[in-house]
Order: sequence, then C-alpha cells, then structure tokens
Amino acid sequence: MTETVDTQAPPEPPGGRTYNGWTRNDTLEDYSLRYAPKSFRRWSPYVVATTALGGIAYLADFAIGGSIAVSHGFSSALVAILTAAVVIFLTGIPISYYSAKYSIDMDLLTRGAGFGYLGSTLTSVIYASFTFIFFALEGSIMAQALELGLHIPLPVGYVVCSLVILPLVVYGMTALSRMQVWTQPVWLVLMVAPFVSVAIQEPAKFSEFTHFAGDSPTGSAISVLGVGAGAGVALSLIAQIGEQVDYLRFMPDKTPENSGRWWAAVLGAGPGWVVLGALKQIGGAFLAFCIADGVGLGKADEPIQQYVHGFGTFAAPVALGLATFFVILSQVKINSTNAYSGSLSWSNFFSRLTHRHPGRVVYIFLNVGIALALMEGGVFGFLNTVLGFYSNVAIAWIGAVVADLVINKPLRLSPSYIEFKRAHLYRFNPVGFGSMLIASAVSVAAYFDAFGAYGKAFSPFLALVLAMVLSPLFAVLTRGRYYIARTDDLQEPLLGPDGLPSAAVLTCAVCATDFERPDMAACPFHQGSVCSLCCSLEKDCHDSCKGGTPGPVLLAPPAVRSGDGPAPG
Repeated sequence: MTETVDTQAPPEPPGGRTYNGWTRNDTLEDYSLRYAPKSFRRWSPYVVATTALGGIAYLADFAIGGSIAVSHGFSSALVAILTAAVVIFLTGIPISYYSAKYSIDMDLLTRGAGFGYLGSTLTSVIYASFTFIFFALEGSIMAQALELGLHIPLPVGYVVCSLVILPLVVYGMTALSRMQVWTQPVWLVLMVAPFVSVAIQEPAKFSEFTHFAGDSPTGSAISVLGVGAGAGVALSLIAQIGEQVDYLRFMPDKTPENSGRWWAAVLGAGPGWVVLGALKQIGGAFLAFCIADGVGLGKADEPIQQYVHGFGTFAAPVALGLATFFVILSQVKINSTNAYSGSLSWSNFFSRLTHRHPGRVVYIFLNVGIALALMEGGVFGFLNTVLGFYSNVAIAWIGAVVADLVINKPLRLSPSYIEFKRAHLYRFNPVGFGSMLIASAVSVAAYFDAFGAYGKAFSPFLALVLAMVLSPLFAVLTRGRYYIARTDDLQEPLLGPDGLPSAAVLTCAVCATDFERPDMAACPFHQGSVCSLCCSLEKDCHDSCKGGTPGPVLLAPPAVRSGDGPAPG
C-alpha cells in the first residue's frame, strides 16, 4: 500500500519573506529546491523504487532500438545498445548512491560535485532539455497511437498528449507514487506479451532477426562506424539517471535494519533502469525487423506500428485497440516523470538567475509548453540527429560529476560530502564546470566532422573520457580550493547521534518557517539561520558571508571535523 502525506499547506509565516500557496504546500512543491527532509520521506524503499522504475515505461526505447537497427543493421545495433548500456549503468551507480544518501536531486548533487552554485545553472538547462526533448518524443509516439487508433489528427493529438499529463504532475511524488505502483503490473504484462507470442508461434523469427540489414551499406555485419553512431544515439539516455534520482532522493535513511532493501532499491531503480531500457531497445529493433516488409523501413521504428503487429500475433481482432491503450498508458507513465523532473530543473535554474520562486507547479507549464512546440515542429522525424547531438553535451556533464564522485573524493581531492547550499559554495568551480565545457565543446566539434568520420561516430565517448580526465586534473591544479567557500558554523550539529543527517528543526530567520538542520545555514546578513531556498532567493546580501579568497578543501562535514559523529553513511 502506498503511504500518504499531509496535503494541507502550512500557515502563512508571521513576517519576512512569504511564498504563495503553491510554494508553501509541500505536497505540490516536493522540496524542489532543497534537501528532502526525514519528515517528508515516509515512503518505503519498495514504493520509492517502484515509482522511479514506473517512469521508464517510455516507448522511445523501442523507437531508438528500431531506428538504430534500421540504420546500421542487426550486429552493429546490438553492440551499440549493449555498449551504451554498460556506460550508463556504471556512471549511474555513484550518482544514485550519493543522491539517495544525501536526499538531494541531480541539480543539487551537481552543485557540490565540482560545479559550484552558479556553475550548475548550465547543467539545469541541459537536464531540462532532456526532459522536454523526451516529453516531445514520447508525446509524438502517443499522438501516433491516437491517430491510428482513434483517428485524431496529429496536431490535435499533440495538444491532447500534453494536457492529459498536467493533473498528474501537479501533486508530485504523492500522486505519481500511487499511479506508478498500480499501473506497473499491467504495463509489464502488455510489454512482454508480443515477444512471448512470437516465441511460441514463430520462434524462427529470432534467428532470422540476426540477419536483418535494414538500410546499412554493410548489411547485418558489424560496422565500427555503425557501432559508434548507434551507441551515440543510445547514450542520449544517460541523463535519464537524473529522473531516477528525482525519486531516489525520497529514500529513507539507510540503517542496519533496512540496508539490504535500501541497496536493492537504489541499484535497481537507479542504474538498474538501463537493464530494462537496453532490453526494450533490442525489442524495438526486433519488432522493427518483424514489420519492415509490411509497413516499410520508414515506419518500422514507430512503436504503435510495432505493437499493432505484436498484439496481432495473438489478439488480432483487438490488436489496434490494445496497442493504442498500451501506448497511451506507457506515455502517461513516462511523460508524468518528464514533466515532473523538468519542473524541478527549471525551478533551480530560474531561482538562481532571477532570485524569485513562484513554485514548482509554474514550471510544469513551461516544460510542457516547450515540448508541445517541439512536437508540432515534427521532432520525431529527426530522432537520430537530435539525440546524437544531445548525447555529446549530456555525457560531458555526467562524466564530470561521476569523476568527482569516484575519483576526486576517494583521492581526497574534493570533500567527502555533498555541499549544495549557496551559503557555502563558490559561484563557479573550475573542476567540474570547466571539465564539462571543454569536453562538450571538443565532442560537439567532433560530431560536426572536425575529426573525421570516426571522430563523429565516437564523439560521445570522447566527451566522457575528456570529462573524467580533466576533472581530477583540475582538482589537483586548484588543490580543491573552489569547493567550499566557508565552514558550516551553525551551533546545531549537522549529524545526529546515529551518524545520520540531523532531524533537528530550526526556524528560518527570513520566512519564519521550520526546516531540518541539513537545509539550514548561518547567515550574518540576516543575523540568524536561513533555509536554503531563502538563501538562494536573497539578492541584497551579495554573498557577503563568503570571503573573496578561495580556502582549503574541507574533507568532511563540520560535525565530523569537530568530533560530533561519523560521516553520513
């Protein structure tokens, strides 16, 4: 059973800064710009993991797999998909762990993993771009189903596919957890049913699939260029880990009692999403092969066409209706996540630039609006081009973050913990921010033929290698001085007696609202403690709490250095 939380908005504060009702309602706001407190994280590891995995019900995997197979043939497509999956899985492990451990989303994690407070602003746009690009692709797939199954014109279908998502996303994790848990079994059964049917009725199809050549000039044999180009398209999904950790931040604290369940949920719903993702891509390639002769290679990558044929193998009279229902269900599940994660990212972006926060709900409409414009512009027709280009930028960002977590921290080149509050961060940290800029610039140049055909095909891998090499190099050159701008000098310890983040509640001197200790910072400008959101929105202090000279790297949280307890674990 899904746990519930109080949906009543807290009362207006007696003075100081005030927020509108949307922002003050925790169920609507979902702590979009701050640490997710213990008092809100009431879900079990199973519910959090199920909700996170419900978001990977998207059918773009089938379209991507079908497109790669049609373009490069079976062997190149298979190697490309598996190669990308290994990279995505390995990079997703540290990101998922640190997000669940510190109860923060991808943007806050990026801030503290080598990018600085304003340095992660650019990555917010990169992440937001991921959410609205894939919202548009998934919405296009849903509109194709509405056109084929219900005869709704595509332009109208795009609008319908956008509007239907809004009510689900407004209530954030509270509503999404219910929807994803209850729809997951139905979705899983429908997804695998065509493959089971083909295995029973036409088992020879699977061996025939290995000879599928598509449009590849090299036929079904392996092509090095085909592997690189195909993997580049699949690697555009590397930013999906951001959507996974948007849910994993609501994991309960890891304790000796729940350690096994905690790790299973974090690994299964974090990097584990790509296991199912790769299988779906291979499945999409297989279904594209099955229907290529019937609908032509140009439509073989459309999931609605793939599933009409798939359901037709065992339920021909209702195949179209069943396929339409399956596509709609899948797209509602994933585009709820796309819209939700996009609202979090835009909230972080605009709060830093404008020092205003009207609430996460406002940015749902912005994200969905951009996606609708892309759908009306026919983004699905440029699938490979859009995703191939995007993957270069996304993987440079993810590579820089992962390098800080798995190289810099173990080598003590960066702090052992994640600091996300503006009060304690420099505006820019050249370690992560500089690494990402250089890696993405070089790889994008390679994508546009600066280094020949092989450079273009393997440009995402070039971005990953550069980011992971440059991050520790810059950390050594800067001696880690741009991670922490000042010490955390609140009297209340950051950690509790159990070594976990303290659940002690402090009152913000600006908005007069209570927040847990990890979200608070001492503020000499306001002469008291302030919450991370009020700190982000303050435009008159000009960062007066921080000195202008970079200080030494702080390798452990204040509570650890003062002997108050072990690091969060």
